Amino acid sequence: MIGTAIACPDKFRGTLSAAAAAAAMARGLRTAGYEKVIELPLADGGEGTLEVIAVLRGGSSRITRVTGPLGDPVDAEWAMLPDGTAIIEMARASGRTLVDRARRDALEASTRGTGELIAAAIRGGAARVVVGVGGSATTDGGLAAVQALDWSLGGVEVVVACDVRTEFLDAATIFGPQKGASPAQVGLLTRRLEQLASVYRDRTGVDVTTIEGGGAAGGLAGGLAAIGAQIEPGFEAVADIVGLESLLESAALVVTGEGKLDATSFDGKVVGGVLEMATGFGVPHLGVIAGQVTDDARSAAAEFGAVTVLALTDRVWQAGEAFSRAAVLVEEATLEIARN
Repeated sequence: MIGTAIACPDKFRGTLSAAAAAAAMARGLRTAGYEKVIELPLADGGEGTLEVIAVLRGGSSRITRVTGPLGDPVDAEWAMLPDGTAIIEMARASGRTLVDRARRDALEASTRGTGELIAAAIRGGAARVVVGVGGSATTDGGLAAVQALDWSLGGVEVVVACDVRTEFLDAATIFGPQKGASPAQVGLLTRRLEQLASVYRDRTGVDVTTIEGGGAAGGLAGGLAAIGAQIEPGFEAVADIVGLESLLESAALVVTGEGKLDATSFDGKVVGGVLEMATGFGVPHLGVIAGQVTDDARSAAAEFGAVTVLALTDRVWQAGEAFSRAAVLVEEATLEIARN
C-alpha cells in the first residue's frame, strides 16, 4: 500500500512491552503491504518511559546506587541521550516494585533515591533532566528528594513527566491505599502534606497546592516544582522527545493501543494522546488495539471519528489466550485494521 503507517502503542501491562507491541503491529502492517512502517513505542511518563526513549533515541545507559524507598541501597538505571538530556524513572529508585508487599510502609517510604538520581544526572553533565514519576511507593511530598538535592536544581532544566492531574493535598487520599496506607494513615499523610505545603510556600514562595499534577508520585511532582521543575503531561513530554508530531504529518494509518482500554485511557494517557494528535494532523485512518475494551472507551474513541477499535479478548475462546498469545493476536488485529 502507498503511504506510511505508524505503530505507536503503550505497553500491554503484564504481556508486552511497548516495544514488543509496536513490533507485533509493524509485522501486521508490513504483511498488509505498507511501503513504509515506523515502529514508535510510547509511554506517558510512568513505568516503561526510560525503555521507550532509550530504544528510540539511543544514548548511554548508566547505573547509580541510590537509597531505595525504605532505605535499602538500589542500583537504579537511567539514561543520558546524545543531546545531553537525562531520562530518569522515579520508579527505578523509589518505586512500589522495589518493596515486597509485606514490607510496604506508606509512612516511611521516601523519595530520597530519586533526588540522588537527579543529582547524579546533574553531576554527570545533563543539560536537561526528564523525570517520569509513575509507579511510586511514596507519599512524602517529595521532601526527601528535595533535601537530597539540597533544595536546588543547580540551574538545570528539570521536567516532571506525569500522567495524572492529582493535586498535592489529594495525593494520599487517591494513591495512599495503593501503597499500603490504612484509612488512618491516609489521614496522617494528608496532614503531613498540608504541613509540607506550608514549608514549601515559606521557603520557596511556591504554593504547591495550586499546581495541576502536583500530587503525582505522592507529591514528588509538587516538591520538585517548588524548587523550579516544570510539570508536563507525560505523554506530551515523551512525544516531543521522540518526534511524534513530525512523523504524523505524512502518516496514512496510525495504530496505537494498550493492555486495557477504558475511560482513563483518554485522560493524559498514550492512546488518547495519539488519537488527539493524529486527528489534529488529519491522519485519515486510525486504529486502536487493546487486550480488553470497555464500552465507555469505545464511545470515547468514536469521538475522534472513524476509529477502528479491536479487543484481543474478542479474538479468542478463552480469556487467558489474550495474554499467552498477545503478540500474535496484536499482529493479526493490526493486519485486519490495515486491510479494512
